Amino acid sequence: VTSLGFPSELLENETNDAKLQIEIKGMTCSSCVHQIESQLKTVPGILEVSVALATQQGKVTFDRSLVGPRDIISTITGLGFQAKVSEKMNKGYLDHSEDIRKWRNSFLVSLMFGLPCMIIMMYFMFRMSREDHKHSELCCLIPGLSLENALLFLLSTPVQFIGGRHFYVQAWAAMRHGTTNMDVLVVLATSIAYTYSVGVVISSIILMEDTSPMTFFDTPPMLFVFISLGRWLEHIAKSKTSDALSKLLQLKATDAMLVKLGPQGEIESEKLISTDLVHTGDILKVLPGSKVPVDGRVTAGETTCDESVITGESMPVRKTIGSTVIGGAMNKNGMILIEATQVGEDTAISQIVRLVEEAQTSKAPIQQLADRIAGYFVPVVVGCSVTTLLAWVCIGYTRNDVLPVSSMEREGFSAEEITWQFAFRMALSVLAIACPCSLGLATPTAVMVGTGVGATNGILIKGAQPLENAHKVSAVVFDKTGTLTHGVPSVAKLVILSQIGKDIGGTVSMVLALLATAESSSEHPLATAITKYAKEVFGSKKTGKVINFQSLPGCGLKATVSQIQSFVQTGAQCNQMVNYINRLRSGEQDLELAGACLEFPKHFLQPLSEGTLIHLSTEDGAGGGGADAGAQMDNITPSNLPHNSEEAKYSVLVGNREWMRRNFIEVGLDVEEKLGREEELGRTAVMLAVDQKLVAIVGIADTVKPEAALTVYSLKKMGIEVVLLTGDNKKTAAAIAREVGIHSVYAQVLPQHKVEKIKNLQNSGFKVAMVGDGVNDSPALAQSDIGIAIGSGTDVAVEAADVVLIRNDLLDVVACLDLSRRTVNRIWLNFMFASIYNLVGIPVAAGLFSPWQIKLQPWMGSGAMALSSVSVVVSSLLLKCYRKPSRQKLETLEYLKAVQGESDSYLSIHTGAELDTSIKPGRNFFSLHRLSHSPSPKKEGLLLESDEDDQV
Repeated sequence: VTSLGFPSELLENETNDAKLQIEIKGMTCSSCVHQIESQLKTVPGILEVSVALATQQGKVTFDRSLVGPRDIISTITGLGFQAKVSEKMNKGYLDHSEDIRKWRNSFLVSLMFGLPCMIIMMYFMFRMSREDHKHSELCCLIPGLSLENALLFLLSTPVQFIGGRHFYVQAWAAMRHGTTNMDVLVVLATSIAYTYSVGVVISSIILMEDTSPMTFFDTPPMLFVFISLGRWLEHIAKSKTSDALSKLLQLKATDAMLVKLGPQGEIESEKLISTDLVHTGDILKVLPGSKVPVDGRVTAGETTCDESVITGESMPVRKTIGSTVIGGAMNKNGMILIEATQVGEDTAISQIVRLVEEAQTSKAPIQQLADRIAGYFVPVVVGCSVTTLLAWVCIGYTRNDVLPVSSMEREGFSAEEITWQFAFRMALSVLAIACPCSLGLATPTAVMVGTGVGATNGILIKGAQPLENAHKVSAVVFDKTGTLTHGVPSVAKLVILSQIGKDIGGTVSMVLALLATAESSSEHPLATAITKYAKEVFGSKKTGKVINFQSLPGCGLKATVSQIQSFVQTGAQCNQMVNYINRLRSGEQDLELAGACLEFPKHFLQPLSEGTLIHLSTEDGAGGGGADAGAQMDNITPSNLPHNSEEAKYSVLVGNREWMRRNFIEVGLDVEEKLGREEELGRTAVMLAVDQKLVAIVGIADTVKPEAALTVYSLKKMGIEVVLLTGDNKKTAAAIAREVGIHSVYAQVLPQHKVEKIKNLQNSGFKVAMVGDGVNDSPALAQSDIGIAIGSGTDVAVEAADVVLIRNDLLDVVACLDLSRRTVNRIWLNFMFASIYNLVGIPVAAGLFSPWQIKLQPWMGSGAMALSSVSVVVSSLLLKCYRKPSRQKLETLEYLKAVQGESDSYLSIHTGAELDTSIKPGRNFFSLHRLSHSPSPKKEGLLLESDEDDQV
């Protein structure tokens, strides 16, 4: 198209790629996984394959123009496995009951014959150990066949062909396609033992010998007993690893009560429907003791909901009109009506299930190494077994006397028979004891339990790779707004500069009425904070009239306000205002009005004549939280300020310094000082001007989360560097950083600069975790090694992150990193168990330590093999005992001393243009110097003296 002269670009890349979720039955170890993945990758059109042993699930990405689902299923079934496409809502792979039942029956059949085998073997061993025993006494029923061999033959034959049929099916399917797995080892060991025993007995009978040869008829029953027991216990344990996901699935409600409301909000009809049939916007009735069917918003009623399984919050959460409810939460004690906002696969519980599901079926990088090892494991073990056989045969033929065989075992046998019997026993023991399963189970079982434990604690980890990588994190970068702070601005300070009412109450009411009315037409978060504060003070949602409204993003707004007189009178007579004035006149200090401090001069305590705007001197003022004088201003007597008439109009400006300058309003040094003080306290300061005269300053604060300082302290104690990355100005960033104890700050940073800073940290050798919540954080979340999104953040941020914190609790960042470390340590511990078991077990089984009388019978090796797999799974299950660090545990005496200390506080602060600078570690590692409890920042020399300062 471009070559024709029409510039073009690809808007959306439509490909033939498709994804298929497959349920695979019959896998026993990681060799099976390797076999399936290797075979599928040879099929043209298959792009990517991932098979998980723990969940018996496979994910296949393929080109639908070259291959289809039927071809993929056919390839897997051709390898001897059962495969079918997973249904969208079918979570049957979490049900291990079929496998548990299969291996339980196999174990019972094997035990039925294996236990008598063991009793017979022990009886004859006891008889043969007696000093007066003669080998010919126990022989023979017929020449060459003893009673012991006859009984063992009768007992081992049913086990060989009935109890072991599952092993033969899997082994034959593997060998038919030129691959190997653990079943091949088991079948080799039992078949060789059984065939050898039958052969030597038949030979003895044909030769009419007066003694019966030594056989291994006891090996197949005992091998199948221990291996079937191991598989049975292993599947029981594996079913426990997916408990978290099963519990999440059980949270989903199946039915919902759909109601139809009348014009007065009364219930006209009710109908019980499936939750799958609920539409967005439906009104649903939720009774006490029932589950909330879908995500929604309360429209009527009041109750408390238990959301502990979803968010990890142990205490029931109060729900009133307007509150959001989560599908799957338990309604405790009140009937409510909710409006459905998210239904089907869009509900929170469905998304959580999907994320946990994907995490548990994904592979950690460390698992790929185990799979590669398992692919070569069986051939290597078979080689070791053959080498063991040949080595002992050579030793037996050259120096038979050095073979570690007791005199009892030598009695009645020639040197050649003793050599081959001992060599076969050692070779069979090597086949019986080797176990690739423990290697294959080391990672996926730990990942399944780890992600499940995270989900039950409100930490959604989106895969095995983030879970593994999180323990490597050496630097955590925090966004400010909505992450370290609540992200909900609120009015913290109101500074009155000029009187525009007849008294204190009238002036404050007039200021709030003008602010609330002007800001009611704005959607800015600061505007929302101001209007919310005014309505909270007045106890009324009523406002005046706004015309000629104009706004400039980043500066402020301009409007003409009228019809506010009744609003002002309501405010002056409201309970909060009257109580505040009475307490102020009584001389009380540090007063607050609806949570905000007020500042005004002493002159306001004197009665003021109505309709005047007085000049305020610069001497010390008094008031609720104010210690400075009002602004020095000219006397102004505007013709319409104030009037009792509702027709009075006011020209209102609300904004920052730049907005005032653009509208030709001078901001004096005394006002500038007040603005600076608010900014140094981490607040955003906006000014109110009425008819071209400054009237008030509003300090709006985004309060720091109470757990922020403890989170930063805990991360530093873990040896992790903490950085603040924000788009706010230097002074606000410095105040927030100092309050929470962060020493490295980057302020005035654009979203693209956040990405560059993350890259710089990574280039410096840091493994970076980014914690954010907004759309502007999503590029940095994607760039970081581990992206952690706050659950209350935007969908874009949650999608870009590797970890989602459902509870919106910063301490979960500490818990996430701690859980990752515990899980990775458990994986390495599992690998150590599996590796040591094989590295030590195989040499012992091969007889290397037999000169010191340390040797194994084949049935002992099978018992040890079964124990290794079970021990690895049980080791992973111990992660379910994990408890994330609580606030009480983290608030140590050392932390409390650091909070209360008056020590030096070091701060390195840079702007977005200085992103190439390196992090400077703080001199006082755990200093959490609280600004609100310290002397004047200027006296301490801790604040910015100018915008150019880098060291604070």
